[in-house]
Amino acid sequence: MAECDKRDDDENLIDDYRHVAYHITNMLDVWERPACERRNQKMGPRGIIPAMLTTFDKNDNLDLGAQRALAEWFISKGVHGLSPCGSTGEGAALTDEEKLKVVKATVEQAKGRVPVVAGYIGYSTKLACEQARKYRDVGADSVLCLLPFYYKPNVKDAMDYIRDVSKAFGGPIMVYNNPWFAGYELNPQQIKTLADEGYIDALKAAHGDSMRCDYIKYVCGDKVSVLYGHDYAPLESFCIGADGWLSGLPNVIPDLCVELFDLIDKKKDLVAAKKLWDERMVHIAYYFMYVRRANDDPHWLPMIKNAMRMQGVDVGLPRKPCVDLTNEDKQILYRYMQMTYDDVKFC
Repeated sequence: MAECDKRDDDENLIDDYRHVAYHITNMLDVWERPACERRNQKMGPRGIIPAMLTTFDKNDNLDLGAQRALAEWFISKGVHGLSPCGSTGEGAALTDEEKLKVVKATVEQAKGRVPVVAGYIGYSTKLACEQARKYRDVGADSVLCLLPFYYKPNVKDAMDYIRDVSKAFGGPIMVYNNPWFAGYELNPQQIKTLADEGYIDALKAAHGDSMRCDYIKYVCGDKVSVLYGHDYAPLESFCIGADGWLSGLPNVIPDLCVELFDLIDKKKDLVAAKKLWDERMVHIAYYFMYVRRANDDPHWLPMIKNAMRMQGVDVGLPRKPCVDLTNEDKQILYRYMQMTYDDVKFC
């Protein structure tokens, strides 16, 4: 029995050493070699990918002209991809027909300059597969697929859901690991299984904990592009090997997000990255995380949409039940936006 215990201890110690070795190697990788030399081409999209807002007119209908203009604005800011119809894109408030229109408009405007990762939020495998085929047909480069929610299926069934959507799309897709919205998430080994089978090549890790990115990279390596998917620790995530950032805040400060990512990924300059975060980015990140009352009041959707409007980018209001900010809350947001950009206007 003692010999078995010793063997188990030795195996655990070896695993610990392997993790430390991977972590050190990964850090050297970040600081010593450019991305083009170290990244496997089989990985999915990487870099700064805004979880793109959906634009509505005054009658709560899609404004596809504004959607195209928004895509062009993001591209002009240097983003590495676009992801319409996810959580920030109010995918749960859109019909499947509306999602397709938004994705099609985004693809047409992108014109191949950046990849378009089309979001899907749903439960039915049949409906998800039908939408994936339509996304493929209008030219989407991948599908950001939230794990099936509400009924919270067991993990085996959820993995089969991802497999089926990938088959319908005709290639590997991006898993959306969001335990806050789906109620659960896939662990690194389950993600590796799907990657080894060829069903996924990317993952959005939306829990918020940077170590989620580290552990998934440790297990999956460069088979999976791991994108940080929350708004409060992107710098930490880049430093431990995250392949990019796909979330709501890159809507508001896309140029700064690109600069932050490049400072770590290309220039290996942590000092400059920390300076940029402290001087330009932490204010608005703090606002979105903590300058709210109980029960998430105000809601983050009108916060993001108003922040865009203050930069001259009108994306309309969110769909109800979310409503616009009060004048008092707009004033608070404006003060934080002024700490980030000099040319914002109160509106």
